Amino acid sequence: MLEQQLINALSLGSVYALFALGFTLVFGVLGVINLSHGAIFMLGSYAALLLVEQMALPLWVALLLAMVATGLLGLIIDVLVLKPLRRRNAPHLIPMIATIGVAIMITNISQGIFGAENKRFPQGTIPEDSVSLGNLHITAVQVAIIVIAFVLMVVLLGVMRKTQLGRALRAIAESPKAAYLLGINVEGLFLLTSFAAAALGGAAGVLVGVSFNAISPFMGQPMLHKGIAVIILGGMGDIRGAMIGGLFLGFAEVLTVAYISSDFRDAVAFGLLFLILLVKPSGMFGKVLERKA
Repeated sequence: MLEQQLINALSLGSVYALFALGFTLVFGVLGVINLSHGAIFMLGSYAALLLVEQMALPLWVALLLAMVATGLLGLIIDVLVLKPLRRRNAPHLIPMIATIGVAIMITNISQGIFGAENKRFPQGTIPEDSVSLGNLHITAVQVAIIVIAFVLMVVLLGVMRKTQLGRALRAIAESPKAAYLLGINVEGLFLLTSFAAAALGGAAGVLVGVSFNAISPFMGQPMLHKGIAVIILGGMGDIRGAMIGGLFLGFAEVLTVAYISSDFRDAVAFGLLFLILLVKPSGMFGKVLERKA
């Protein structure tokens, strides 16, 4: 039934959009493609799982604490990896390669600690309530995922567009040097951006872990590929593009599974992305960057 698939697609697309928001926020403000974002996403799931298992915390409390934990991890990565490279005016490629190393390190350490097999939340942790409207079946988890993802996306968009902090971040995105001359605390906002982006990635990890109830050290890499596709589709560094691109990818995947075959899910979804980029290479909301001679 089409209505049921649309609900499933909205739930999946909301998580993709939330993950891509953190990704595009770092690129838009810091100018860095942070390829450790998938590993941070994975650790968000494990953080929530440990908090539920070891401390018997409610799932919503575990979600908030997992966001704080992953935000702090993003802060540490910025201080130890990205900040020293900024000071040395390293070319854009270097931070990207450095974050690949960070991602591999985090994934391997996680595999050593938690093992390679899938972990699941304890029975009874994830609400199994659902509502049926005719043939339409909506679970409490789907509703929670959609609401949480959209609230976080709207809050971030509101901060970026309506507050002094958002105007400062947009000024940094245009020119960090000019922003510094205007008296903006550029380095402090870099750190804040890394914290917020990692927290959003951690939140997406918890929501995916709850949705599929399967957590593994390798869950970050496929999500990273989807996140890259989403921010390219939406326009590099554009928050609106990340939101719409994430929803587009979610709908493409779910409708492919429902009406074609699950074997072709990624092929159709990424094929559509490829076709769209052929028509509009800068993405839906991106600006065309002209190569200088």
